[in-house]
Amino acid sequence: MTYLAPRQGLFAIILLVSFCLQTLLLVISTDQQLSNSRALKGEQMVAQLIDEARLSLENKDRVSLSVIANRYTSEQDITRILIKDNNDEILVPVGNAPMQQGDTIRQIATNGDAVIGSVALTLKDVSKGEIITMQWPFVIGTMLLHLLLWLIYGYLARPTKEQINALSRDIQELYRDQYRPVDQRGYDREIERQSTGQSVSHLADSQIASDNTANAAADKVTNTRKFNVHNEVNQYLRTQQNQEAGSDTDNLAETSEGGESEVADTDSAASKAASHTSKLSASRSVDSVTVQVGFHDEFNMLERLAPAQRLPYLALCTQLLNQAVTELLKQPLLLGVSAMNEAHFEDNGASVVLKADNSHAKVALAGVMLAKLYLMLNKIIHDKHIELSRFALPAKAGVSDEAQSEPMTHLLQSIGKKEQLLILLPNAGLKQISNHVQVHSLMRPTTVYERECAIFDGANDSLIQRLADVRNAVLMIEDEDDLHV
Repeated sequence: MTYLAPRQGLFAIILLVSFCLQTLLLVISTDQQLSNSRALKGEQMVAQLIDEARLSLENKDRVSLSVIANRYTSEQDITRILIKDNNDEILVPVGNAPMQQGDTIRQIATNGDAVIGSVALTLKDVSKGEIITMQWPFVIGTMLLHLLLWLIYGYLARPTKEQINALSRDIQELYRDQYRPVDQRGYDREIERQSTGQSVSHLADSQIASDNTANAAADKVTNTRKFNVHNEVNQYLRTQQNQEAGSDTDNLAETSEGGESEVADTDSAASKAASHTSKLSASRSVDSVTVQVGFHDEFNMLERLAPAQRLPYLALCTQLLNQAVTELLKQPLLLGVSAMNEAHFEDNGASVVLKADNSHAKVALAGVMLAKLYLMLNKIIHDKHIELSRFALPAKAGVSDEAQSEPMTHLLQSIGKKEQLLILLPNAGLKQISNHVQVHSLMRPTTVYERECAIFDGANDSLIQRLADVRNAVLMIEDEDDLHV
């Protein structure tokens, strides 16, 4: 396959500009030369005209002056001749194009020391088209030369096979580096499917691959175990959804038909699945919640930002979040809720852990309010930075209890959108926010966590007013800090 030379179109534009500049310089230089030669010629003709018409000018013989002047207007470069007497009265105006502009040469006619009149001679301007017409061999030759240079460049600058192969390798490496995080998220989601029992066959296959030293009888036992684990973990999930925990171990013991090693492997697989599915238990209490805030950075702009700009921006986000926590927990509605850590923004975001100091504290509602409050603050800061042509990123947030903080991190990376609030709480937490917040489920979930995840869809008027008051208080504190600085 034949490839074109790199940036061949740009090179053609450069050659076109060069051709136009050369033609322009040719026209300017030719016009200057013609103007100088015509000026010398005009001065000579005026002096000659005065010598011939001196006697007629003294006598003010208009007929003789007209005859003399007409002989000079036969020249193509002369457009008009104007002869005046010593009183500056026009005696003879001669010319076939009196309105045509051009250079005018004036000279006073004298006879000894006496002024007998004056002569004005107007020379015709040479048009640019006439110059190009006179210089057409040079113009066409220059155009052909530039065309030849373009063809030679297109032939000599074509990439060789070695360059094409090197370029393809660089593109493949760039593609792998760019899409590796996406593949990692897909891998994490696949791990979630394995952990919830939807792909338990992959777990059994990995066990078979690791036991590469077993004989044919051991392979048969492993296949039997695969079938048993698949059935029992599915049954365990059904019991967890019906809030009947505790029956999984008995079912595994009843269906096991292998030896002691097979029972041990089955219990191990079931315990792994149970450790993950226990995170989805609907009856779990909510004593603390984790609020995770991340940037919606589709093009990884934060990584490419210089430290001199990135660190002040992260410090601003940290200050906003900490002030939001401080002002929000002053609300009487959230009495008994306290923060267990101080947030600090990194490239991947920040997290705040809220704890309930007593059984009446609404820690789940506090987490949702904090996440929504920061999204409101970040929206204002983002719009203001964009208006001032400064760097800023939109945010997204997630609220979960401590057991589901890691799945929430994966959800924010995989399905989180700009200015979106994700909620992953058990029934106790959802009950706390049900009177204040409206949520909706995710469309077409692909994992158990996506099915259990809720998306913030709005709040009642009183909660929105509370958040607006806290937002204004935080922004007033921010303005005061700016003034002190």
